[in-house]
Amino acid sequence: MDVKQVANERLSWLKWKNIAPLREKLDALDEIDSIHDIGDVIKISGDILDSEKEQIDSLLYDLKPWRKGPFEIFGTFIDTEWNSSIKYNLLERYFDLSNKCVADVGCNNGYYMFRMLKQNPKHIVGFDPSPHYKTQFDFLNRFIKSDIVYELLGIEHIEFYHRKFDVIFCLGVLYHRSDPIKSLKSLKKSLNKNGVLFLDSFIIDGDDHVALTPKKTYSKIPNVYFIPTVVTLINWCKRAGFKNVELLNIKKTDLNEQRHTKWLKGDSLESFLDPNDPNLTIEGYPAPKRAYIKALI
Repeated sequence: MDVKQVANERLSWLKWKNIAPLREKLDALDEIDSIHDIGDVIKISGDILDSEKEQIDSLLYDLKPWRKGPFEIFGTFIDTEWNSSIKYNLLERYFDLSNKCVADVGCNNGYYMFRMLKQNPKHIVGFDPSPHYKTQFDFLNRFIKSDIVYELLGIEHIEFYHRKFDVIFCLGVLYHRSDPIKSLKSLKKSLNKNGVLFLDSFIIDGDDHVALTPKKTYSKIPNVYFIPTVVTLINWCKRAGFKNVELLNIKKTDLNEQRHTKWLKGDSLESFLDPNDPNLTIEGYPAPKRAYIKALI
């Protein structure tokens, strides 16, 4: 597979009729001196004119939905659907990215990658086939000015990418793949010697070697294929060739972590659960719970 050609071809997606106006507004922004602070809330600030503030706020609104964050942009707080600091802080104690080549598969708007900058990695590459999220990333990086590379590619492309990685993050992606073991094999092939994969996935409770296959949707999400028990998830990793697989944490998704805000279009977790029993999804399946895994080759 010629991934470079695929990536170049996908740049044309930035001209889609729903994306092109956003890119035009992004390109029309004035050059603004700014500073940034990277923490649980990623903050961009500086002295700007009222007209520049109006430009930026208009684009922020047009860039909805904002799913991963939060951010504060020149005084405007973007209360994203996900408080992504919860997941990042849960994982951060387990990794050291200093001078490492890092990939974030399913990187969304880059929140996690911007957080990673504080550990001084050698390279960061984000993979996500969404031109909308890339446009959010390009907006943020206009001010942060990092050397993060954002590729409009998916998990199926990473093993053919021109660079291998010391650390790969694959968070909230595996259950969207119809062949999870194949995807894990692809991730393994993309790692350097002694490489590490950090993975999270929906799980169901139990000790059986089984996985739930939703009939149509899971928590109103249509493209969820398999939700394994923890032992099954670990077995998938081992069958993909990972030698040392460690369960780091199990966490139920709650309304502190995912909820509807004014920066989201459509429903969120509170609408995905059974109104009479929050331990069940609207379809009657066990409510969302995630396992966090560290896997070494």
